[in-house]
Parts: sequence; C-alpha cells; structure tokens
Amino acid sequence: MSRRLTEPLPEREPREPGREVEAVVALGSNLGDRARLMTEAMRDLRHLPLTELVAASEPIESVALTLDGPSEERPAYLNAVAIVRTRLAPDMLLAMLHVIESRHGRVRAEVWADRTLDLDLISYGDVISDDERLRLPHPRAAERDFVLEPWLTIDPDAVLPGYGPVALLAARLRAAPDGAEGTPPIVSEGGR
Repeated sequence: MSRRLTEPLPEREPREPGREVEAVVALGSNLGDRARLMTEAMRDLRHLPLTELVAASEPIESVALTLDGPSEERPAYLNAVAIVRTRLAPDMLLAMLHVIESRHGRVRAEVWADRTLDLDLISYGDVISDDERLRLPHPRAAERDFVLEPWLTIDPDAVLPGYGPVALLAARLRAAPDGAEGTPPIVSEGGR
C-alpha cells in the first residue's frame, strides 16, 4: 500500500459546491497519429463529468521543446487549446486529464520526453496556486506561443491570472527573438 494513502489529507479552504468555473486546457502530441489523438482527446474532454467543452482551437504545429530548448531533431508537436466549463475541483480536473493521457498511451517516464498526448491545465478560473501538486496558472504558459496563440483564436479577451491579457503576452513573445524564453516558434497552422 502506498504511504500517501495513510497520510492525512492536506487542509483546504472550503469551496462553494457545484460552482461552475471556466478552465483552459492545452493539448499537445508529437508521437503517433497526432491529429487522431488530438481529436480523440477533444472528444474525451466533452465526456468528462460535470464538464462542458465550450470552445476548441484549430491545431497548430510547433517545434519540439526540450530541456535544452527547441529541437528540430525531435518530432514536431501538434498543439491546441480548449476552454471548458466545469464543476470539478481543479485537482480532480487535472487527475481526469491524466487519465485521458494514459488512455492514449502517455508514459510519464521522463520529463521533456516525446509524448502521444500531453494535457496541461493552464488556468482554472482566477485561481492562483503554488501548491507543488497543482500550480495555477501553469507556470510556463506565459512563455509558450503554442499555448497563447491558439487560446487567442477562441478567446481574444483571455486573461492569464497573475500575468495579464493573453494578447499582450503573445505580442511580447512575437517581438522577442526566436527561441527567447524557451519558446519554440510555431511551424504552421493545421499540422501535416
């Protein structure tokens, strides 16, 4: 039995039951049939309990990002962003995203590894959390054009909590030299 099961639950602030929150989920895939995996992941998001898919961006293709920066040697990513309305708590939503990843062959053996499917919880309402199990908003979202640009296509007025308007963040990245702040350039829209 896992030791974590015997540990007491952490203290939590009470949450209004059933409060609907808008959350942003980034999707990425650079292994296998990327387009099929993204389509299936969007379908799975639609079927999450207490959750409704509000909008989904068209996929874009981006250079793989590694610990050492952008890599032309690694398979390119197909990326998209979805906005959902949910009554799931943020940690439960993240757990469900991990289940969807696993269902589509995601293996969490190595950080920065190629993956069949990557689902990141970018934001959850206006929640800001530094909890090591769930950092909100996603700590690198403001540095990733492959998150910001698709997000803008479905919500031009989007705001990343603690960082500001997504349009302004994306404009700063566009003005920065290629690869600045660890962000790979977008290769094309729509993938291959």
